[in-house]
Amino acid sequence: MKQQANLIRAGQVIEHDGNRWTVLKQQIISPGKGGAFIQVEMRNLKTGNKTNERWRTADTVERLTTEEKEYKYSYTDGSNLVLMDQETYEEVHVPADLMGAAAPFLQDDMTLTVDLVEGDPVMIHLPSSVVLEVVEADPVVKGQTASSSYKPAKLSNGVKVNVPPFIEAGERIVVRTDDSTYVERAKG
Repeated sequence: MKQQANLIRAGQVIEHDGNRWTVLKQQIISPGKGGAFIQVEMRNLKTGNKTNERWRTADTVERLTTEEKEYKYSYTDGSNLVLMDQETYEEVHVPADLMGAAAPFLQDDMTLTVDLVEGDPVMIHLPSSVVLEVVEADPVVKGQTASSSYKPAKLSNGVKVNVPPFIEAGERIVVRTDDSTYVERAKG
């Protein structure tokens, strides 16, 4: 399906120069002179190579239709994730790098959504948030106002996040998987 280049969004799969690419980032750039253009960072689905491409806003690109399917994460085997199809109970091997920056948030038995193009996996989506334990949290500095001062903390998966001053080591918190940000204290 053809679409204008200015409608390209992260997560879409496009066909360009005879290859399939998954879009990682896109940015519309308006230079002082001349027309605006779209700068797109994308990864080749076959080779895994990344590239940047520019299109004028009026250019068209071929967008491929993706199908979503849910799998349950079983274990990691080298550079692949072993996932179980929830309906047929078959195991599927999917490249782990399709998760991108969200990889540290993967947990045992987590339900993942995999985008498929003609049966080939192109992207893995984790749940929007996960619950993790804070293993290290800096002490509160006196005189800080609660509204503006977040402090660094380290989570049980090794990721560093900024948390409000009242969060201490040992507490469980909810964290967004797409940008590693604190949401709230975990309930229960």
